[in-house]
Amino acid sequence: MADGLATPQPAKRSMTRRAAGLMVAMLLAGCSTVVPKGPQQTPPPPPKQTGSQTGRLPEDQRDRVAVLVPLSGAEAGIGQSIANAANMALIDSGGQGVRLTMYDTSTGAALAAQKALAEGNKLILGPLLSDDVRAVAPIAAAQHVPVLAFSNDVTVAGNGVYLLGFTPTESVDRVISYAKERGLSRLAALVPNGVYGRRASNAMLRAAEGAGATVVSMQSYDRSPASLATAIKRLGDPKGYDALLIADSGRIALVAAPLVRKSGSSAKLLGTELWNTEPQLAASKLMSGAWFAAVSDGLYSQFAAKYRSRFGKGPYRLSSLGYDSVLLAVRISADWKAGTDFPQGRLSDKGGFSGVDGAFRFDHDGIAERMLEVKQIGTGGVTVVSPAPQGFGDQ
Repeated sequence: MADGLATPQPAKRSMTRRAAGLMVAMLLAGCSTVVPKGPQQTPPPPPKQTGSQTGRLPEDQRDRVAVLVPLSGAEAGIGQSIANAANMALIDSGGQGVRLTMYDTSTGAALAAQKALAEGNKLILGPLLSDDVRAVAPIAAAQHVPVLAFSNDVTVAGNGVYLLGFTPTESVDRVISYAKERGLSRLAALVPNGVYGRRASNAMLRAAEGAGATVVSMQSYDRSPASLATAIKRLGDPKGYDALLIADSGRIALVAAPLVRKSGSSAKLLGTELWNTEPQLAASKLMSGAWFAAVSDGLYSQFAAKYRSRFGKGPYRLSSLGYDSVLLAVRISADWKAGTDFPQGRLSDKGGFSGVDGAFRFDHDGIAERMLEVKQIGTGGVTVVSPAPQGFGDQ
């Protein structure tokens, strides 16, 4: 296990998303205390009193938060990156009102959760893998401890489990809506077999209906080149659709693009949040002009630079979830008396929260809703063609 310390900032419940985003930027820039300007409906609660000149609180005055991630085994790299980012958030937030403890899920997520709860933790951040979330959820629920999981599997959300992971639903909706606004109304899609593909398919149909577009063809494949080529042929008349969603990773998109063009289609290529982690897309001439929706990388770039400076190597993209979850815990900690149950009702704040990945809030199912921007791939890199709204009141 590894421990970290942080002091909560006083809660600013009516803080605007713009001000909250500025606060995150200043934290990443190295400022430890930030007082954002903005309207306040109620005064914030007083900060917790420190037990010494160093600012360290006595043990019984600190809110205990567990981070459950794989710290050994095959997923250790990403787990350690999330853990590092979580500790960064504690340091950057400038205080010591939260006691953060890391637990390794690679030796058993259920055992890690049991140990975390036995040691008095009242909030769990993680786990990463959906099977681990399923193992942890009933153990945490029995003690009324909420779980802020890093998974993107929406089937594990609810009953005290909140998902921070990026899901395809919103990115598909955002890019389809943008395409329809630009006059593209006849849509086709390539979706992989499996859970992600099913979610993307459902999202595509709902997004098209909501935008007033038509899905003329949707084909699935099993992620082999032969299966992908067959799926593209089954799309039908290459002139019958003017936009094609490739609901898969950037690596698959790079394989699909030449096959799509070879079929005679000139359709605009569309992608999901998975494309945000593939830097090679901009190197492909065939991907030039393609659109995809994802969280903004503006603050993430600052975060990644600071992470690299501190740890000597770059972070995994999902490490931002560790950073943002700790900022959330620190913000709520000002209203959370040490040793008592985490104030779970605060997670339903319709104003949401802000972090490295922008504004987010949890819907009634416990799934994170996020503000996404639309990006365009070009030969010189990726540019933003439709910025993310500043907050949920701007939609």
